[in-house]
Amino acid sequence: MSQFQKLTPVLLVDSIPPCLPFWTERLGFTLVAAVPGPDGLPQFVILAGDGIEVMYQTWAALEEESHAAATTPRGHSIALFLEITDLDRIDHALAGIPRLAERHTTFYGMEELSVREPSGALVTFAMKVAGGS
Repeated sequence: MSQFQKLTPVLLVDSIPPCLPFWTERLGFTLVAAVPGPDGLPQFVILAGDGIEVMYQTWAALEEESHAAATTPRGHSIALFLEITDLDRIDHALAGIPRLAERHTTFYGMEELSVREPSGALVTFAMKVAGGS
């Protein structure tokens, strides 16, 4: 029996508010929880949509929680790969956001497009092509 039940990415950022509209306004995620920091701005949030969760935490909150963890190199070495059912809807919702990869069909039977979310992480949206693997 598997011991793993869920994997939720936590993106570390300097500021959370600029990241929220990407998920809530464009993609329809809901802000499930927000923990305010000393300045009143969120230092940690949970976003959820269609059974998927994404979390954000500020570097300042991580520093307060675990200095050792916060000393890791900053940068973006994460990519989120989201399998979806309607790439047309996502394509429309992301209108105006520069594409890192325009819509294309892969050798493994997915139609994909990729963008950067506001904190810089790569996000690829992928839909199975009819008759694909």
